[in-house]
Amino acid sequence: MENVLRPLIVVGGSVVLTLVVGWATDLLLCKADSRHHETPLWGLLRRARVPYQLVLCSALLRGSYDQAKLLEAHRVGIGRTLSLVLIGSASWLVIRIAAAVVETSYSRYARMHRDPARVRRVRTQVELIMRVVSAIVIVVAIASMLLTFPAMRAAGASLLASAGILGIVAGVAAQSTLSNMFAGLQIAFGDMVRIGDTVVVDGEWGTVEEITLTFLTVRTWDERRITMPVSYFTSKPFENWSRGTPQMTGTVFWQLDHSAPVEAMRERLRDILRQCPAWDGRAYGLVVTDSTPNTIEVRALVTAKDADDIWTVRVAVREEMVRWLCEEHPYALPRVNTAGAVPPPGRADGPREAYDGALWRSFEKPAAGGRGRG
Repeated sequence: MENVLRPLIVVGGSVVLTLVVGWATDLLLCKADSRHHETPLWGLLRRARVPYQLVLCSALLRGSYDQAKLLEAHRVGIGRTLSLVLIGSASWLVIRIAAAVVETSYSRYARMHRDPARVRRVRTQVELIMRVVSAIVIVVAIASMLLTFPAMRAAGASLLASAGILGIVAGVAAQSTLSNMFAGLQIAFGDMVRIGDTVVVDGEWGTVEEITLTFLTVRTWDERRITMPVSYFTSKPFENWSRGTPQMTGTVFWQLDHSAPVEAMRERLRDILRQCPAWDGRAYGLVVTDSTPNTIEVRALVTAKDADDIWTVRVAVREEMVRWLCEEHPYALPRVNTAGAVPPPGRADGPREAYDGALWRSFEKPAAGGRGRG
C-alpha cells in the first residue's frame, strides 16, 4: 500500500501545488495589471505562466522523485529527463520575462518620445537585443543539457583544449555568416537603417519590414518582399528616405508647347494642392526649366510629410494639370508644327518668297563683260 500511496502523494502533490501556486501568481498579476494601466509589464508577464508552471512542477518532481520510489529501474533516466525539462522550461521562462521587460521599456519610450525616427531606431535595437539574448539563453540551455550526461562532462576538458582550433576553423567556415551578424549589430546601433524606414535598394522602392542579425526584409510598394543580407547595407550605397525627417520634396514634369500659359498653370497648381489632403502646405512652385525647338519643359515642385504622401501629391498634380490643359488650353499641348516660319520684323514676305526672289535676281544679274544668263 505504501508503494502505491507514496508515488501518488509525491506526484499528485507536486501537480496540485503547481496549479495552486500558478493560479495564485496569475491572480496577483491580473490584479496588478488592472491597477497599473500605464505599463503593460504585468499583462506581458502573464504570458509566462505556462513555462512558470513547468519550472515549478519539474523542480518539485525532481526534488521529491527520490522519495517516491517509483520505477526504481528507470530512476536515473527519469531523473535526467526531469532535469532536461527543468532546464528547458527555465530557459523558456527567462526568455519570456526578458521579452516582457524589453517590450515594456520600448512602450514607455514610445509614449515619451513623439519622434517617429527615434522610436523606429529604438524598436530596431530592441528587437535585435532580444534576438541576441534569446540566442545566448538557448545556447546556455543546450550546453547545460549536454552537461547532464556523464560522457559530455568527461569530454569537457578535451573540448576546452581544442576550443581554440575549433574556433579558428568555425570562423573561417562561417566567415560570411559572422560578417552578417556583425553587420546586423552595426545597423542596430549605428542607426543606418531602421524598421519602418523607406529605402531604395537596387532600384526597388519599399519599406524595411524586418531586421535580423543575418538578413533584412524590404516590403515593396506592390507587396513583394525582398530579402537581402544585412552586409549589403554596410558595403553598398542605398537611399534612405526616412533618414532625419520624413518630409520630402517631389517634382512633376510636363513637355508643353511654347505657347503654354505658365502663369495660369501656377494658379492652377495652387488650386490643385489646396484640394489635395496629402499636401503638407510647406511649399510649391512652377517654373520653366528647359526648352527645345519644339517644346518647353515645365517643372512643378511640391512637398509632403512622407514618401507615401509625396507619391500621392505627384500623381494628383500630374493628372489634374493634364486634364485642365486638355479642357481649357489645348493649344498648350505638344504637337508637330508644320506651319511656315515667322519672318523677321520689317519684312512682309515670308522666308521662302525672299529666298526665291534672291535666287531669281542672281540669275538676272549680268556677268562682268558679258550678257546675263537669264
